[in-house]
This record gives sequence, C-alpha cells and structure tokens, in this order.
Amino acid sequence: MTRLLPAPLTSAAVFATWLLLNQSLSAGHLLLAALLALGLPRACAAFAPQPSRLGRPGTALRLALVVLADIVTSNVDVARRILGRESRLRPGFVWVPLDLRDPHGIVALAGIITMTPGTLSAVLADDRRALLVHALDVEDEAALVRQIKRRYEAPLMEIFESC
Repeated sequence: MTRLLPAPLTSAAVFATWLLLNQSLSAGHLLLAALLALGLPRACAAFAPQPSRLGRPGTALRLALVVLADIVTSNVDVARRILGRESRLRPGFVWVPLDLRDPHGIVALAGIITMTPGTLSAVLADDRRALLVHALDVEDEAALVRQIKRRYEAPLMEIFESC
C-alpha cells in the first residue's frame, strides 16, 4: 500500500483540490484526479531530502496559535504603518542566524516569516546557517532576530529535531 500511496494525505489533497478547482464530478475529472493523486506524490518523492519526522504535537499547536495571532496583529500593524507617513517606515534586510538544521523546519520557518505581514524570507545562505529576512520596519535588528528565534525557530527545533 505504501508503494501505491507514499503520501496518502497529499494524495487526498490533490484529489480533492483537482475536483474543487474543476467544480465537476464527471467520470473524466474523477479519473484524472485519481491519476494525479496517485502519480504526483510518487513523482515528487525524489525531491524530498528526507522523510519529515514531526514531534511534540502540543508545541506544534502552540506555534500555530502564535503564528495565527502574529498574522492578525501584523496585518493591523502593517495597515497602520502603510496608511501613515512614509517617512516613518524603515525597511531593511536582516540576516537571521539559524540554529535549526532540519530542512523541513527551515522551510517552515521561511514560510512562517513570509506569511507574517511586514516580513519576507528572501534568501537562505548556501550553508543553511542564516536566513535573509526583509522587514517593512526595522527599528532594532537585534530585537527582530531575537523575536524570530524565540517565537518561531525555538518551537520549530522542538517539533522537527526532538524526534
């Protein structure tokens, strides 16, 4: 069964997404959705550097709640800053040194940073030891680095590297 469905959740998501995007339950779309659901995860498996191992579901839930709260508060903050005087904005790039080594954790961190309004992951260093982050308002670079490491990187290390 594992050879047929190496990633059952991904297969289910591909199947459902195809049908939702096409808004059809015709035989042709059902067949194509099934073929995509079976084929895409198998074809993409070669690109995965290693299987991901998630640990600490409680930490993952707390992180999800922190990220959700940060997205909401950041939206309000970004709107306030954009509607204010442009001269008050201090955009900048900041290198965030990484203690996180798991590639899935690094991708999750980059995604979290990008999803939070006002910040964007720009570049991962070749040695994977630093992430370049663009922020809409950089008042204190050290404080921004500490916040990213404490709020996002530390829980991700627990989730991905404690297994």
